[in-house]
Amino acid sequence: MDRPGPVNRPGPAALRVRHAVRAWRTAHGSGPTVAVALSGGADSLALLTGALAEGLDVVALAVDHGLQEGSAAVAERAAATARELGARATVLTVAVSGPGGPEAAARAARYAALDAARDGAPVLLGHTLDDQAETVLLGLGRGSGARSLAGMVAWAAPYGRPLLGVRRADTRAACAELGLTPWEDPHNLDPRYTRVRVRTEVLPLLEDVLGGGVAESLARTAASLRADNDALDGLAPAPSGPDLPVEELAGLPAALRIRALRMWLASRGARALTGAHLAAVDALVTDWHGQGPTAIPGGSAGRRLQVHRAGGILRAW
Repeated sequence: MDRPGPVNRPGPAALRVRHAVRAWRTAHGSGPTVAVALSGGADSLALLTGALAEGLDVVALAVDHGLQEGSAAVAERAAATARELGARATVLTVAVSGPGGPEAAARAARYAALDAARDGAPVLLGHTLDDQAETVLLGLGRGSGARSLAGMVAWAAPYGRPLLGVRRADTRAACAELGLTPWEDPHNLDPRYTRVRVRTEVLPLLEDVLGGGVAESLARTAASLRADNDALDGLAPAPSGPDLPVEELAGLPAALRIRALRMWLASRGARALTGAHLAAVDALVTDWHGQGPTAIPGGSAGRRLQVHRAGGILRAW
């Protein structure tokens, strides 16, 4: 990355980023110190400049996953740029392993490293409106239900996403206005990744067919569903204990019953639940005819939970 230009002389795109950081901070009450997850790409680099322009005490956390040749140098350059801009910076080296493929394993390793290094500060992530639109489309394709279609949230402690209303084009333009040359991750152009094909093929096609505005519409859909989900989550009973009496759920509307089952399964160590998993467990409540246990992803590597019904009780182990 080239030597950065002055953060205090922003153009219109950089101002949009800065105002998004200000609005996020006002809405969520962040203190003066924040961590920024910095890849060196345009989104995280623009976010860093916006946080600094708002006068925040910023520590940049650059994660080296070690998955590409030269990744250590990329992380060091990102950290060096952050220091030149006025932030403190640390490089976090992680080992990527575990279930779910390289994307899921890298994400798990990254979030664990960020959480360990944040020292009590919130961690700001550079997800944009475009990322939100992609997330909604991926959730729609997987049939994961309203929770997945609600996309990413602006604040889920300790992680904040100030740029969910900012387009990716604006983060790139902000870097250009400030004289910054972001790192271009080759994975972002690799068609082997589903999200990349959604980004480069599916969304452009939808924009063309539907006459534009699709990304913004998907983001609005996520916001609307998120409000609905919050209301329904508040109405759903929160099961307690390892045993779940079927009679507590059988009379509930489906929207509340599924939420109660999701909360109970999460308390038993379930992870990465899909709509199909929840439907299979729900059938133990609503379509019981003596069927055997249902397997769902468990709480540790390579493990699957078995959900059984016996004597009107659901148990998972």
